[in-house]
Amino acid sequence: MNKKPKKSESLVKSGIQLSILTLFSRIMGLIREMTRASFLGTSIFADTFSTAFVIPNFFRRLFAENSITVAFIPTFKEYLSKGNDDENKRSTQEFLNSIFTLITFLTAIVVVIGVLIMPLISPFFCKIPSDINDPSYTLMILKRDELTFLTRIMFPYLFTISIAAFFQGILNGCKIFAPSGFTPVLFNGIVVLATYLLTPLFKTDDNAAIAMSIGVVIGGTVQALFQLPFVLKTGWKVAFTGVKKAIANPGTKKVIALILPTIIGMAAYQVNDAVSTLLANRAAEGIASSLQYSLRLQELILGIFAVSIGTVILPDLSGLANEKKWSEFNNMLIQAIKIITMITIPVTFYSIINGKEMISLLYKSNKFTDESVLLTLGEFKFHIAGLFFIAVNRIISPAFYAQGNTKLPTLAGIISFVSNTLLALVLVFPMGGNGIALALTIASIVNTIFLFLFMKKMNSIEFKKIVKVTLLYIVKLIIFSIVASIPCYLLRPYLVEKFSLHTKLISQGLPLLISLAIFLTIGILELLLSKDSTIMILINKILKKVKK
Repeated sequence: MNKKPKKSESLVKSGIQLSILTLFSRIMGLIREMTRASFLGTSIFADTFSTAFVIPNFFRRLFAENSITVAFIPTFKEYLSKGNDDENKRSTQEFLNSIFTLITFLTAIVVVIGVLIMPLISPFFCKIPSDINDPSYTLMILKRDELTFLTRIMFPYLFTISIAAFFQGILNGCKIFAPSGFTPVLFNGIVVLATYLLTPLFKTDDNAAIAMSIGVVIGGTVQALFQLPFVLKTGWKVAFTGVKKAIANPGTKKVIALILPTIIGMAAYQVNDAVSTLLANRAAEGIASSLQYSLRLQELILGIFAVSIGTVILPDLSGLANEKKWSEFNNMLIQAIKIITMITIPVTFYSIINGKEMISLLYKSNKFTDESVLLTLGEFKFHIAGLFFIAVNRIISPAFYAQGNTKLPTLAGIISFVSNTLLALVLVFPMGGNGIALALTIASIVNTIFLFLFMKKMNSIEFKKIVKVTLLYIVKLIIFSIVASIPCYLLRPYLVEKFSLHTKLISQGLPLLISLAIFLTIGILELLLSKDSTIMILINKILKKVKK
């Protein structure tokens, strides 16, 4: 007789699968951006595609994602906990039908309205001169019309991705994670494929932008269709009901009551993102797209480290909080902060030194020129400077969530987002895209500061100890990173010149690889010689797994 896996083992297995799929998704997302860079560079069409994609995404993140994670899944789980008798099954099915009806009805209305009023929205993202004789007048009119056209193509993505999010909610509620984790990989792959297959069919200057836009809609549709068989396999059906009946459903009312308070916090973030995009479009050509290229590279690094660590420690912190084991709780939090510090600070130094080669290796080709590289590099240096703060925020927030406190991290987030918007408004004029990137980094620092300050309100968290240990470890890692950076900085011009006449993979890749080897060797030696406790713990864990 086969033993059933323990619940904890099953959750760990699911967590590992999801982490792998998340990493794969980030890599595919980077490949999608590399494809866009190759076909569109930092041209006006790259800017308009970036902006057109942001607009339906604004509504998706505000309503679909927020509704599912914060409101739908907890309510659905509550229905499931009532039992499997016929009455409970019937009420649960009615709830699912009601939510499905409401999502499709509301998103369909938003899509239709969005398509109709887009000509009124587009001018806000384009700085159209009042004088028709101005040299930029024709270009801005083209940008306005192109933004309207591409957004109208992509607005139906909101409808299909909202249904996909609903299906994901059902699967996650039934503790099935892999299908939903794989759908972003499918989406990015379809956008890349559509770009290569459809671009030659359009004989216009914006052919690649049209192809990618169509790929977005197809990708969103496939995300929904791919999950449907898995949903049906759970035994739950997907059907429509009357709109009035859907709104009157007790479960629907509960979902609405749960989501309304959180929309304020989400709206602050999304409005901030929209304002940054608006400012980027009005600043100069290429800034909106180059900011996206820079952020995608930063997100890849975050996806590899911070998201994985944050996901892993949340269940453990929750368990320790429930058992009131505050000493172990604080030790785990300190260890997680030290691990993320040990990773992100050296990565920041390395990326600032070798950013040009990283961007050239990933993006430079066809329409992504040397000018595009320099534009993206300036923004990337400001973005990567905030890597530690963004990462540590994702480690500290679970310490609040584990104790059922969502208000304080939400408040810190709102303060951060307001700071970001105000700073971007001020810095974009003297610094262009660099100012928008710097605003995000400063806002991330503000978020970190407030999260640490709010720790004082949590009696279970050893505020003084955590702050002292964190600051000392930051100083230590900065010193170690500077020492490791010196030979890399001095050798960089020689390495770049040495391999400059070879192919892109060699001319950019080999200097990066050699520099990384030197940087890692020096950094690891510094940690070992200083008998750093964090590196020792990691080495012992690796050795134990190897022995097994």
